[in-house]
Amino acid sequence: MKRDQALQLVYDAIDAVNPQLPESRRLAKKPETVLVGPAGRLDSLGVINFLLTLEDRASEAVGAPVQLLDETSLITEHERFRTVDTLARHLEGLGRA
Repeated sequence: MKRDQALQLVYDAIDAVNPQLPESRRLAKKPETVLVGPAGRLDSLGVINFLLTLEDRASEAVGAPVQLLDETSLITEHERFRTVDTLARHLEGLGRA
């Protein structure tokens, strides 16, 4: 998957979840937007909802199942979900696998 496609998938997921968020916690469509962590705009349920939405969109785009979440991913591999940029880079890598 190319960088621009991965970034667009993350932006599409942002468009899908933003209407569900209070205006003060909506996500900006910028690479530096923090998703997870102390400065993150999403609470734990918001993170899961966002990542599941992104999984669906990425699966459609690549024509195969894409799994971002498993029982340990948010605990041990949270850095890949930290920002829009790190998440898009992770998607790029999945597309090459």
